Amino acid sequence: MLTATTTTTSAAPHARQGRARALCAAGGALGAALAWIVEVPLLGIDLTFRFGAGHAQPVAVGQVIGVAAAASLLGWLLLAQLERRTPHARLRWTAIALAALAASLALPLAAATTSSAAIGLIVLHLTVGAVVIPAMARTARAPDRSR
Repeated sequence: MLTATTTTTSAAPHARQGRARALCAAGGALGAALAWIVEVPLLGIDLTFRFGAGHAQPVAVGQVIGVAAAASLLGWLLLAQLERRTPHARLRWTAIALAALAASLALPLAAATTSSAAIGLIVLHLTVGAVVIPAMARTARAPDRSR
């Protein structure tokens, strides 16, 4: 008599990893919101930007939270894709994330309406990066040494 044997892998490590990455994204959004609260209501910085000849637009806390969450979720997606394709996902993801953070700093420098707005927007970008990049990198699977 033949019996079929199936092997199942535990979903627990993937669930823990997913929870950890979701917390990374939430932490980035929370960090950005807290930085906005310090900058705008407490310090009175007028966080505004302008593209081209358009009107100056204020940066609202909802926008800050939404952009931070979206960037974090895109980072999660990239990390997951790299984990499927390379044994050095953590190193590559961290390098890409740092490059993306550096590139993102050009936007406040180009579009902020005042120096204080530029500094405030840069602080928001750096806050999200400081929270998300090391935390998300820690969730990456270690390289497979057998390859």
